[in-house]
Amino acid sequence: MVPNIIHRMVLRQLPGPLLGWLGVLLFLLLMQFLIKFLPELTGRDLPFAIVLELIAYNLAYMVVLSAPMAALLTSLMVFGSLAESRTWVVIRNCGITLWGLTWPVFAAAILLTWGMVYFNNVLLPESNFRARNMWEMIRTARPGFSLEPGVFYQEIDDYSILVGERNGNLLQDILIYDYTQGGVNGATIRADRGELVPLGNVVNLILNEGEMHRLTRRSDALGTERYEKLAFERLQLRLDLSELGFQVRDPSTGYRSDRSTPMDRMLSIVDSLEIRLSEQEAELRSSMPEPPSEKEPDVVSTDVSPSSSLEWLRTESFTASDFGDNPTQQTIAPRPILDGLTEDQMKRTYQRARDYSRDARSSIGGKGRNLERTASAINRYKVEIHKKYSISVACFIFVLIGIPLGLSIRRGGLGTAGMVAVGIFLFYWVTLVQGEKLADRGLLSPWIGMWCANIVIGIVGIWLFIRVALDMRARPRSTLKFLSRRLPAKTAKNAMDGIYASDSRPSEA
Repeated sequence: MVPNIIHRMVLRQLPGPLLGWLGVLLFLLLMQFLIKFLPELTGRDLPFAIVLELIAYNLAYMVVLSAPMAALLTSLMVFGSLAESRTWVVIRNCGITLWGLTWPVFAAAILLTWGMVYFNNVLLPESNFRARNMWEMIRTARPGFSLEPGVFYQEIDDYSILVGERNGNLLQDILIYDYTQGGVNGATIRADRGELVPLGNVVNLILNEGEMHRLTRRSDALGTERYEKLAFERLQLRLDLSELGFQVRDPSTGYRSDRSTPMDRMLSIVDSLEIRLSEQEAELRSSMPEPPSEKEPDVVSTDVSPSSSLEWLRTESFTASDFGDNPTQQTIAPRPILDGLTEDQMKRTYQRARDYSRDARSSIGGKGRNLERTASAINRYKVEIHKKYSISVACFIFVLIGIPLGLSIRRGGLGTAGMVAVGIFLFYWVTLVQGEKLADRGLLSPWIGMWCANIVIGIVGIWLFIRVALDMRARPRSTLKFLSRRLPAKTAKNAMDGIYASDSRPSEA
């Protein structure tokens, strides 16, 4: 009964700090996001709902960064408070081991890890994909209709508008270049006054007291030009604004990178790329010329096919006198291929060899670059696959190292726990980022690059957990009896007496 009460007490202390730290970290990352991208979002006349949707999509990667850090801070604070309030001393003296106290916490950490695995494999890629599409729509959106005095406005097709003064929808000193009839037959419009009349996606620009100047070219054979000048008291232009502002596209279409591809699709892509890589390697090997033999042949064949590309070689003939008394024991000395060729034939031979080597080098270089691109794509996808799981497992690893650290720190409260957590997380994140870069370049295996930080912190966490569990002030009596049977009698007795004496000391104020 007592252990269940203690387990419930410990588990009840976890949700509050976990959600609190998760909220704080999300707030900090959100502020960083807004500081970085808010200048890009302002001035585009975006609907507020679009901005909220963009922030919601980008919250996904913030959750991925915040969850392991929140798990580490929670374990440090909860078990640090147990050590500082001497609750851990009471629990230990009741004969409860460190594992017996913390196994429900590890079970909760496993549940959190599985939740992050689902989040990273399903929700995060889709959020990244939609955020990417949203950014493309925002960055390609044309700004809304906004006339500024002294600045040409050219966002409306076939119009370039300049106003001298503007007071609301009232304009003065207006200059308009109208290219609706083509660049050759463009018109220049000047007006003293004007007024904007918005009608949904259309704005009527009413001009008063002005002139229109136009140079028209006839379409006849002569191609004569005519200059026209038209004075008006009132002229109305209809400006279409439907192409301005933010245009919503289908968020489910577009290119998916490695960070926006679901896990099952990445696995199939990696399989396809590995098959392609094997085919490219075989193709590259087949296109490589065979290395020349280090030993020259003793006999040179003089048979030349007429259809061969080397038909320019002379066919040599030999007589019996060339072989001496015993022709069966004689060999023909190798003769230079170019021996006896004319100067023109030698030039053609050199040119042909140079062209062949250039083509072979270009072909081999192109196939080698294709091979490198395929291998690089495989590494990127494998890195992303391992990263999704390694960051999820980091939640469990941080709980593993946070429990013994919290019991060891004891004092210092929030400040000490925060500094320790920041140090651990900086080491983890720097190692993860550098491992990802090295793995993307092929300098490191993807699984090593993504799991190295987890392995190091996990080993340190296991060592600290064992050290705290077997500490002289935290060692259960059953463990001491187990060790006493393997130590000399006098040494074991002195150790037991010292430990029990330390357990019976009054608590410090």
